[in-house]
Amino acid sequence: MVCCFAPLCTIFSLWSLFPIIGAVGRFIKVATVLAPLVGIILGPYLGTFAVALGGVAGTSIAQTGPFGPLSFVPWAATAVCSGLLYSHKQRTCVVLYAAFLLVSTFYPIVGPAWLCPSFVWLQLGGLAVLASPLQSKAIESLRRQTSSLEMIFGVGVTCFTAAMFGQVVGSLMYEILYQPTFISDLNVWKGNLQILTFIYPVERVIITAMATFLGVPLMKALRAFGFKIGGR
Repeated sequence: MVCCFAPLCTIFSLWSLFPIIGAVGRFIKVATVLAPLVGIILGPYLGTFAVALGGVAGTSIAQTGPFGPLSFVPWAATAVCSGLLYSHKQRTCVVLYAAFLLVSTFYPIVGPAWLCPSFVWLQLGGLAVLASPLQSKAIESLRRQTSSLEMIFGVGVTCFTAAMFGQVVGSLMYEILYQPTFISDLNVWKGNLQILTFIYPVERVIITAMATFLGVPLMKALRAFGFKIGGR
């Protein structure tokens, strides 16, 4: 299954989904949609390995990811989160999410806490969902799969929180790697954050919808052929 999903991640990482504000010629890739599904299907370890392997291959070919050769890292983080959630390690995900969010928000000079606090509103919302009983119910619904509605609910909520975790990790990487470009003009960075405050929630909703649309029939098909979701 790793040998199947890694090439899929490579192919998906060649296709652009959204342009990156403040990084001309760089794009969010369609692999962002596949990553949380791979984490659920293969588990946190094999899933992350498949996403990272495919992502490295894809970014070495396309070279239009937001972080160059490291563009696979947010996708791998997404797979880690969704895989851990399906493995009933919700608390671990909450700690990881909160830690990365804290560092990203208060990153020196260019962190949203200093320039645009409203930027983190949906990131905080993702953390709230992740830590709530809603996430636990989503995983139980995903495991039971007694109806299509339960499956849609389980995949949707889990992919949303995992995608938000990937976005938080990506935000931190953006701050680290792009800060030298904007440090002389913080007004430009602040303007980008103000624009992104309204754009990235739309992106994450679209990513969640696409992952749910793709993931529900995929997981049903795998289970019909006897594959145990979660890498076990």
